[in-house]
Formats: sequence, C-alpha cells, structure tokens
Amino acid sequence: MSHSIDLTGKVALITGASQGIGAQMARTFHAAGATVVLNHPGIGSTGEDAQCIADELNALRSGSAFAAVANVADTQAVQTMMAGIQQAHGGLDFLINNAAILRDRTIAKMSMDEWDAVIDVNLTGVFQCCKFALEIMRDHGAIVSMGSIAAIQGFYGQANYAAAKAGVQAMMRVLSREAARRNIRANAIAPGVVDTAMAATIPENVRAEMIKNVPLGRFGTTEEIANVALFLCSPLASYVTGQTIEVNGGWRG
Repeated sequence: MSHSIDLTGKVALITGASQGIGAQMARTFHAAGATVVLNHPGIGSTGEDAQCIADELNALRSGSAFAAVANVADTQAVQTMMAGIQQAHGGLDFLINNAAILRDRTIAKMSMDEWDAVIDVNLTGVFQCCKFALEIMRDHGAIVSMGSIAAIQGFYGQANYAAAKAGVQAMMRVLSREAARRNIRANAIAPGVVDTAMAATIPENVRAEMIKNVPLGRFGTTEEIANVALFLCSPLASYVTGQTIEVNGGWRG
C-alpha cells in the first residue's frame, strides 16, 4: 500500500512566510496541491520577499499563491487578513503559526520592551491568528504552531522566547480540546536548531558545542520541519492532536 499527501482544493495560511522555515512551508504545502497564503509583517523587505515566493509558486500553478500583509501582534491587522482570505478563498483549511522574532538578553538586562515585543509576536500573535482563523476555518481543518527546543532546554538569554514558545505548546493542547467538536486538530512542532539565516548568526564555536548535543550530528533543514507540518495537516495524522512533536535530531541536552 502506498500513501501520498494530496491537499488539492485546500487553503493554507502560513505566517512569517517570507523567509526561512515559513517560506519552505509555503513551498511544501504548495507542492502537495494546496493554495497557499504567505503572510508577512510588511517590515523591511518582507513584503517583497513574500511576493517573490508567491510569484515563483504561481509560475508553477497559476492563481495558487498569494502574499498577505499583517503584523500578527496587531489584532485589527489579523482580522482584516482573515476577512480577506474568507472573501478570496471562501475559508481556510490549515493555519501554520510560524511568525516569530528574537530579542535575546539575560533576564537582568532584558528591557520590558524586549520582553513585550517577543511575547506580543510569538505568543499573543499565535493566539490572535488561532482565534480569528477559527472563524473562517472549515471543519476537519488543522492548526500547527511552531514551538521550540528553547521551551524545553531553557537556553541562556532567551527567557522571553522560551516562555512564549512554552506558552504556544500549552495553547495547542488547550485548543485541541476546544476545536475537537469541529474535528479541527491542533499540534505544535518544537524544532531544534535549523539551518536558516537566523542560525547562521550563531558564532561558530557555539554552533560546534550545540552540535555535540545532537545524536544525528547536524542541524536540521527547513524541509525537514516543513515535512512534519505537512504530515500533521494531512489525513495520515487524523488521530494526532494536542501534541508537541520534537524535531531536533535527538537533542536531549
């Protein structure tokens, strides 16, 4: 017996899709047949980058990818984005909460602005996207939110990031209960360190120490994270909800 994932006719919204893991999520879901909405915050080159990816995907299948601006920390912007998806596509099948920022500093030195900025995007942003996505999401849909190994390991200087990601993972467990009556599943993915532009800023000596903790001896790829999200949104994961899937090469600290 063979299995393939076919999301033809489904609509997926990926937040923070202008680069890194989010961009790969868009490509992966698109390759499985879904129409993808690439959210970006409209800061710097994010809009241009998201549109470039949408153009790339539309060249493969016309009218199958769209860029959508919204800072997920902005309640009105999220509501407007969801209304636009409802109007253009008649609803939503999958929500991938990927948007996140870093403001690393020790607790003693972290400013309240640095704390608030990370909590607003990484935790409140996920809450708002879930809340308003549920209003337009079709039954039997799925929500996947990005947690992090930081929520488990408690990395130095990441009190804001780790707290937000731990909150996201807990939120998905609650949401899995609340949305079950509509057969909407909610799960989290907790990646280890993934080879992205963000990871490239880690000093080489620190990278070497991190890899020592990974039994597979390397960092993950964006494709490996996106493939797990695709599985969680597919019929193959029809009995998986309320879980945090660790995708970290076996890192146990």
